[in-house]
Amino acid sequence: MSSVGKLMKQAARIQRQMEAVQAQLAVRTVEATSGGGAVKVVAKCDGTIASIKIDPQAINPSDAQLLEDMILTAGNNALSQAKEISTAEMGKVTSGFSLPGLM
Repeated sequence: MSSVGKLMKQAARIQRQMEAVQAQLAVRTVEATSGGGAVKVVAKCDGTIASIKIDPQAINPSDAQLLEDMILTAGNNALSQAKEISTAEMGKVTSGFSLPGLM
């Protein structure tokens, strides 16, 4: 088989593997908290937020800025964890595949 044919076959295999990993990442979740657990954010490893839970005791109308900051912190931490997992999993699929000038 020509080297181009082998390359195309390898690319198709990697594409199938990447699609499978993406499907797995879409259901895999991570959890992050802030404010000592007052705010909990669950993110999916596909880069979306699955849920946000707020302890009712953390809700103080006079201190909305603090609650907003806790939500932002927990959300960013959860998304950061999810991105790390996604990058690592996708890296496993593409580790042996390189195209000169592209990667």
